[in-house]
Amino acid sequence: MFNFLSFLILIIAYNCVTIAMEKIPYHHLPDGTFRNPEGSPKRDTNFKWSFKVFNQEKKKLDMSVPSEHVVNKEKVLSDLEKLKDEDYIAWIGHATFLIKLGDTTIITDPVFSKNAGPFIFGPKRFTEPALNLKEIPRIDLFLLTHNHYDHQDMMTIRRFPYKSAKVMLPLKLGKYFKRNGYKDVNEMDWYDEIEINEKLKITFLPAVHWSKRSLSDTNKSLWGNFLIEYNGKKILFACDTGVGNIYKDLGNKYGPIDLSFINIGAYNFYPISPYKDKSVYHTNPEEALSIGRNLKSKKVIGMHWGTFVLSLEPIMEPPVRFKNNAEKFGFKKEEAIIFKIGQISKIDDIIN
Repeated sequence: MFNFLSFLILIIAYNCVTIAMEKIPYHHLPDGTFRNPEGSPKRDTNFKWSFKVFNQEKKKLDMSVPSEHVVNKEKVLSDLEKLKDEDYIAWIGHATFLIKLGDTTIITDPVFSKNAGPFIFGPKRFTEPALNLKEIPRIDLFLLTHNHYDHQDMMTIRRFPYKSAKVMLPLKLGKYFKRNGYKDVNEMDWYDEIEINEKLKITFLPAVHWSKRSLSDTNKSLWGNFLIEYNGKKILFACDTGVGNIYKDLGNKYGPIDLSFINIGAYNFYPISPYKDKSVYHTNPEEALSIGRNLKSKKVIGMHWGTFVLSLEPIMEPPVRFKNNAEKFGFKKEEAIIFKIGQISKIDDIIN
């Protein structure tokens, strides 16, 4: 009798564990870390990072920035005032954008520091942000895609002038904001939705990337993309991402997308990587266009370039390749959009 009861208890316990495991999403691992969507590419084991080689190769890059790449500060401030009552998109630099939708102004991955790293370390900016923190308009919604230093900038978070803003960010990152005085902090899992108002909804979606800020926290926080639905329009703001099967799924479920922001820089790590122009976690310009196509996106803005040297492609190469290859992926050249740092454009002029 005792053996039968023991066996029965084991069977029940096993079934309970099995049911619980079936309910855990694929991207949640038992040890509390996260992984990319099923079927995503894996990092090449032959990729061996070397600061020495990277710095040697970096010295070969031409760091001069064409004047036409950056809008004069006086014009930026003038345009900001002129368009204050319009819906607009403004590029501050890297992955930092202002997106104004009605009475809500959104900021994405704000980085205003001089370098992308802890303290004084990490890649230094070679172009200044279009505005400084004291010059940005009132922010209502702060979107953070993941915790890498060129996206989660603690100096910016600590000094941010609008800590009453609603913060939306991946799982396990809320602590960085709560301890710095933010009150409305919302951690999100993939496919979570938050309605901001009757016209505006934000959904957190999967991306193909990873997370890390120290030697001991690899993939202990989530990463992802934000789908912004406003007044019948859909805008997708991508986390840093590589290619993956997930984008066809997202395109089928959420497409067509009116406008996607996708990273087009930080893709070439050769000769550290065995392959040129190829990174599992950052799309090159052609791969960004392929993601746009899979999302059924009508237009794509190429971002995540022209600010920090994170890889070894020539610094002005991404926008050229992005434009030149647009038609191969079903876009007209004018539908592959490149902003200048400091450019502010009305959304009606972009999405039409």
